[in-house]
Amino acid sequence: MMKLKLLLVSAIVLLFAGCTQETQNSLSRSLQNWTGTNGVLDIYAGDKLVHKFIQIDKLSTAKGTSDGGSRPYRYGYGIDDLNMNGQKDAGEKKVYFEFSDYSTSYIFYERN
Repeated sequence: MMKLKLLLVSAIVLLFAGCTQETQNSLSRSLQNWTGTNGVLDIYAGDKLVHKFIQIDKLSTAKGTSDGGSRPYRYGYGIDDLNMNGQKDAGEKKVYFEFSDYSTSYIFYERN
């Protein structure tokens, strides 16, 4: 049984190593989306933190319906951290949000 597991892991590693960088990134994002993340999105106005979303599973880039091209904004779902303390408090709910890739200063990171 142990040899079978080792063989399976080795095959997956070799398959992954043989993929292009873009395919590896896509597979990595799929795995991360499946397992979930504990993302935080900080929105800045200049050097001042003005909004925070927590417990974000993923950010997505909008795609055009007819042409499939990327749109200049990203979106996701997360807890609207109204007091920006990094915790879900009473009255803070999960919301849908969008922000521009061009005009929004932001940092997205995973909270452990």
